[in-house]
Amino acid sequence: MTVLLRTRVTAIGPEVADLAEGGVVILFADGSPPELAEVSVLHKTEHGPSDGAPQKGASITLGPVAATITAVGSSAWSKVLEMGHVVISFNGAAEAERPGEICASQVDAQALVAALTTGAIITIAA
Repeated sequence: MTVLLRTRVTAIGPEVADLAEGGVVILFADGSPPELAEVSVLHKTEHGPSDGAPQKGASITLGPVAATITAVGSSAWSKVLEMGHVVISFNGAAEAERPGEICASQVDAQALVAALTTGAIITIAA
């Protein structure tokens, strides 16, 4: 298994749990503007990101929650490379609705909310 990105959660915005209950997690690298931090999971990269974007079938884990990537928007990985930003939708969609979105298989919403803690590791691997 090749790790494409491994990052550690450094802070959780006050509106993150509401979004996660709907299956959406927004990642932003440390240092994002305060208005974006409110809805974001801030993180510090420990490995990667790789030059190549993940493909359908790659894995994504957020702490103990695991899912399979089902779609990658056209600009999603370039945003990860540029600013550590991506929207992850755990909706199982075969096509990303937005260019900056990564879609993944559905997960238990309560488990996802519980996994969003400072220090949690997020990994995308192929």
